[in-house]
Amino acid sequence: MNDKQLVAEYAAQRIESGMLVGLGTGSTANFFIEALARRQREENLQIEVVASSVVSMLKAQQLDLTLRGVEQIGGLDVYVDGADEVAPDLTLLKGRGSDLVREKILAKAGKAFWVLIDKSKQVDRIGQNFPIPMEVMPFAWQLVQRSLAAIGGVGTLRKSGDGLFVTSHGSLVLDTAFDPDLDGKTLNNLLDAIPGIVEHGIFADLTSAVFCGHQGSVEETAV
Repeated sequence: MNDKQLVAEYAAQRIESGMLVGLGTGSTANFFIEALARRQREENLQIEVVASSVVSMLKAQQLDLTLRGVEQIGGLDVYVDGADEVAPDLTLLKGRGSDLVREKILAKAGKAFWVLIDKSKQVDRIGQNFPIPMEVMPFAWQLVQRSLAAIGGVGTLRKSGDGLFVTSHGSLVLDTAFDPDLDGKTLNNLLDAIPGIVEHGIFADLTSAVFCGHQGSVEETAV
């Protein structure tokens, strides 16, 4: 069992009957969904789930988990997802895929937000390994790019094949690099103030706990 599987199993064992569980998107989230479905099948675990993406929804359906739509809920007991980077203050970078908006909505909706990672995702600062994705309104991308430049950001439109990458929300993505002296929470506040950004990949003050798989064990860091 690799570290991703290990940490997914660990989180799944903490889910209790009666919970409404938000499902993240990605390889680690897939292991978590599989572990939940196995507990439902073998232990008669009674849960309902809400998916952050079409991919997660289809996987949950295939495994006979009971799905509810985002528009049907007023909150979650817990949202469980991976992350691309995790800083020491538990600020996250997410959204290198195409479901950033829904992921952040569900992360905010949860009474708890559990983040599943391996050691490779731990960084000293947000943006250390990857540019920060900005979902932007298609008609406003150049204006947003200019606003990002005003705070030291270099934003490049993400491409897909011969065209531009479009998120599941219908947005374009500006992958943006910033000065390393800007910390994640400062950047979060600066980006929140820019019109035309639908959502961005910094998740600040949302994490409840980080479960990190490393060499056959799980290290837990809680807020």
